[in-house]
Amino acid sequence: MTQTRAKPVTGGRLTAAQGTALYVGAVLGTGVIALPALAAETAGPASLLAWLLLVIVSAPLAATFAALGARHPDAGGVSTYARMAFGPRAAAVVGWCFFFAIPPGASAAALFGAAYVEAAVGGGTLTVAVTAVLLMVAVTVTNHSGVQLAGRVQLALAGVLVAFLLLAVLLSLPHADAANFAPFAPHGLTAVGPAAALLMWSFVGWEAITHLTGEFRRPERDIPRATAAAVVVVGALYLAVAFATVAVLGSAAAGSSAPLGELFAVALGGDARWLVAGAALLLTFGAMNAYYAGAAKLGAALGRDGALPGWLARGSVAGEVPRRSLVVIATLAFLALGAVLVTGLGTRPLVLLATGSFITVYVIGVAAALRLLPRRSAAWYAAAATIGVVLVLLAMTGVYLLWPVAVTGAALLYLRVRGPSRA
Repeated sequence: MTQTRAKPVTGGRLTAAQGTALYVGAVLGTGVIALPALAAETAGPASLLAWLLLVIVSAPLAATFAALGARHPDAGGVSTYARMAFGPRAAAVVGWCFFFAIPPGASAAALFGAAYVEAAVGGGTLTVAVTAVLLMVAVTVTNHSGVQLAGRVQLALAGVLVAFLLLAVLLSLPHADAANFAPFAPHGLTAVGPAAALLMWSFVGWEAITHLTGEFRRPERDIPRATAAAVVVVGALYLAVAFATVAVLGSAAAGSSAPLGELFAVALGGDARWLVAGAALLLTFGAMNAYYAGAAKLGAALGRDGALPGWLARGSVAGEVPRRSLVVIATLAFLALGAVLVTGLGTRPLVLLATGSFITVYVIGVAAALRLLPRRSAAWYAAAATIGVVLVLLAMTGVYLLWPVAVTGAALLYLRVRGPSRA
């Protein structure tokens, strides 16, 4: 089957530096705050092997989506690739899985950051609720102003965030103790697998910026550059924070819900809760900002293609702001947040629901890459190396795979009631 490269898209304003910042915000997310400690609890110092494994795996996965985005820049992202490879039904399934994963994921992220603020200032549930709502409002307003503003905000935010994490590592490393690495695998090397499963949430995000590829000034040049830079930055930061957590905190890391705060406390002394709260807010805002921007563009593209109501289509063209789609995303996220606050279910179900949907998107996206990318090219080999990994990750979602199955059924039902998607 002969594949044609999409026509270059003009009108985009994102630079490679802004794209790198969006990637860093989407992938780094909130995982770096708590997951190094949780992984250490699961596998001890051997959790570093799980971090290294996922960093290595993320490189070909990111390269796969970067190659697709550079060749086919479109607001539909992975949904567009699925359409080109497998037809409109697959495109609708991918689009719905991603679009409807953002509200629960965003509400969980907002609550995660808000919990750190509550730990610093107190106030209980009221502080958590107010902070989460303010985070959602801030992200919505930023994206409502346009993707260029979102890119500039993300660039500044990523710079502050990287500096903060490097400061935490560099100031605490002089207090590292080699004895903290013994025993290296207190629960056996088999615990590395469960630790990797736990860390999976930290590496979700490489697909998010595919919906913004049409917004780059020169997609074929800037997207690979942004991706390569983000892989290096994200991988280095994850490994550095995880290493410092084990080397400095030792066995105490397993009982810490805020390892960055503990690292600053060791390095500087005193109460570092305010620093932890600041880091949590930066990370949460960065991740939510990137995902709101990508999902809003995707919703507009799905409306354009008939997979969602056509009312959402405004904003699908590069340079336009998809405000209608953004309003839908924000509204659903507020509803999810309200449901959690009322029922007291907590963030864990929301995170797992979103993760199952994202991995479903990965599986279909990588499968599409195997059909769309030139065979025996470096990008094609990257996709081939990744497909087995994402299938394993999909199986590891367990019962929460029911959510993307339900979303898939709803997408196909919508197409049947409405009629075939437009080409």
